[in-house]
Amino acid sequence: MTDEDKTQQAARTRAKIMEGLARAERALFTRPAPKSARAQMKFLRTREKGSTKSLAERLGVSRKTVQRYLSGASTKPNKRLRAALVQETESEWQPQVRAQARQRAATSSGLVIKFRASLGFTANGSSDDARIRDLSIAVSPSHAARILAAQEDSATDTELHKAVTEAIAVAYFRQGGGGRAGLEVEFRDVQWLQIEF
Repeated sequence: MTDEDKTQQAARTRAKIMEGLARAERALFTRPAPKSARAQMKFLRTREKGSTKSLAERLGVSRKTVQRYLSGASTKPNKRLRAALVQETESEWQPQVRAQARQRAATSSGLVIKFRASLGFTANGSSDDARIRDLSIAVSPSHAARILAAQEDSATDTELHKAVTEAIAVAYFRQGGGGRAGLEVEFRDVQWLQIEF
């Protein structure tokens, strides 16, 4: 596998991890986020302290476009704007609920990571050689804190992948010590990934 292949694979894995964390946070919402473009625009404008200019910059559209949606003159955004509205609304929706869940995961409950991926460590002839596995793994609060901190700090593809790999390695391969502490764990070819708080 070339360095470019590894970089692309790390980027795909990071995208799946970030989407898994976003889905986990959406599952925590106690009320549904605004659905219509107008309601989303109004909500996001309040988050921008009433500034249509900063909202337009945030969404990558003109100020007039924001004003048309706020007034109700426009109701159906194009695909790119629709995606931006959904992403930005959900990233701002119910911040206290998300903060409490993240705090709980980092201090007491940890995370559950479910996935289908190539997982193993290199040990010739071992039953633990890398192969596709479907697993559900409970990750400790300390590792959950590292994963969530990497997400918040916009960690690079490699850093976030390393944090998740280490959490899975400790929970799955190194539980109870067992002489496997020094082995290099592989977590790649992620087909799907789901995270729960």
